[in-house]
Amino acid sequence: MRILTRYILRAHAGPFFFALSTLTSVLMINTIARQLEGLAGKGLPASVFVNVLVLSLPHVVALTIPMAVLVAVLYTFSQLSAENEVTALKASGVSLHRLMLPVLLGSVVVAIGMVGFYDRVLPEANHRLANLYVDVARKTPTLKLTEQVINEIPTTDLRTKYYLQAATIDPATNRMSDVTIYDLSDPGRSRTVYADSGRMAFNRDRTDLFMDLHAGWINEGEVNQPAQYHRTFFNDYMLRIQGVGNKLEHSTGTFRGDREMTIAMLQQHVRSGRKELAEVLTSVRKQEEQAVAQTLTGAGVPGGPRPILLPPSSGMAPPSDYRYRSTDEMVRQTALVLRVLRDRFAASEDTLNSFLVEYYKKYAIPFASIVFVLIGAPLALRFPRGGTGTVIAISLTIFSIYYVGLIGGETLSDKGYLSPFLAMWGANIVFFLLSIYGVATLGHEQSSTRAGGWQEVLYGAREAALRSFRGNRRPAARR
Repeated sequence: MRILTRYILRAHAGPFFFALSTLTSVLMINTIARQLEGLAGKGLPASVFVNVLVLSLPHVVALTIPMAVLVAVLYTFSQLSAENEVTALKASGVSLHRLMLPVLLGSVVVAIGMVGFYDRVLPEANHRLANLYVDVARKTPTLKLTEQVINEIPTTDLRTKYYLQAATIDPATNRMSDVTIYDLSDPGRSRTVYADSGRMAFNRDRTDLFMDLHAGWINEGEVNQPAQYHRTFFNDYMLRIQGVGNKLEHSTGTFRGDREMTIAMLQQHVRSGRKELAEVLTSVRKQEEQAVAQTLTGAGVPGGPRPILLPPSSGMAPPSDYRYRSTDEMVRQTALVLRVLRDRFAASEDTLNSFLVEYYKKYAIPFASIVFVLIGAPLALRFPRGGTGTVIAISLTIFSIYYVGLIGGETLSDKGYLSPFLAMWGANIVFFLLSIYGVATLGHEQSSTRAGGWQEVLYGAREAALRSFRGNRRPAARR
């Protein structure tokens, strides 16, 4: 049996790695194409594109591994059945369930490895990729100036401080004539620089822009003191504008989104979110009890003690000894506090659901590898002569249904229509229930006399429907 186990696993290895590489390449091309718009036109070095490619790979691989498992199972078992190897093994006393066992155990190993991958590798890659996109977004594009136009000179702090206008600009030598520079770096001071000519240059690190200006003057004035005005003449003046170059500055952001967290981090945020919801519910219950108690005891009588009421925006109930001037005031104030608590509860619940969705996803997608083995093997053995076209068609159908269910479940969970557990595990549960029927009837597979492929699939579906129809018909009772 060890020989059979090794043979089955080796037969799956080639299709698995081929499908994994092909599917990953296709999805990577799509990923890079979507991200190219945000990376182009910034003068980025080739290393940045390589980093984006490498850091995007774990997310794609996490999706394509279950796909590759399904493709390998469908292809291998259909080939074994089409070449009559399954028939020979059955004649030797080997059951079809025994053929599935090595692949099923292999899928369990793959699922366990994927859980570790989702816990360690994927969050760190997502975190670094998010920081890289932030750095690229902060990076100043290549400086382009147009003659006789007021040009904006952007800086890396994302705030425009300088504008430049020149009659002529030589792109080869960066020389300018009839130059006017509007300096808005100080909000409390207006400063304008005029020069007959000048020349631009970057520093060695290409982070700062230097302007060597000649024969001009500087007008300065205080915004708060418009009567004061200063003019300074110069023959040569060096103006430095920091943070204009196109050098990429790498940052080390510490904030992590839900997709950048490990399982332990998500569990901690889930505990904090549930604690927050419990506190809000406790505040609501206390507020309601206090309002009812004061109404029954006549606490709304004018003239009672009136401590300072806490701001309703704090989401906290008033002090227990607070006395309202009237019942209407008590009703209005209680409704206001309850409304604040309701909004606080909804916001906390949305945040908690997002963490729970990501937490369950780290287990649901790896478990899909096991489900795909259970549903793929019976399909391949029941329709053995479908060929590669049928394998691809069935795989794409199952992929589409599974991932549409996954994405749709996540959307419904974010809107509060579905629990996070069902949102992530619903597709697995549906396919698992279908696989139970397939595995239970695995020993009753039959082949049609047709040419195989889609004809055989349609023939099998028609025969199953006819059997069900005949089974529902009952002979009329004799009188």
